[in-house]
Amino acid sequence: MSISVELTYDMGKALGEQRIEFESAKSVKDLMQLVREIFLERGEDFEGLSRLAAIAVNGVLVNHRIGMKTPLADGDTVVFVKAAAGG
Repeated sequence: MSISVELTYDMGKALGEQRIEFESAKSVKDLMQLVREIFLERGEDFEGLSRLAAIAVNGVLVNHRIGMKTPLADGDTVVFVKAAAGG
């Protein structure tokens, strides 16, 4: 099983990589814990960096599914999406 996680620019800059691969996570909640642990291991502020980002699984925001309980499957792509505005 492989799940790909794409980070926001700021998150990627903090870790030095824009994408992380995980072998297993049953739900978005499980995956968030794994990502949080990587940030903590590297001394980065996950809570601050992720606070402004929404989460999408295969292009659909998790709040349009079942939130953090959204199940994950092999080949899924989870993306942290940072809100942007402009004119």
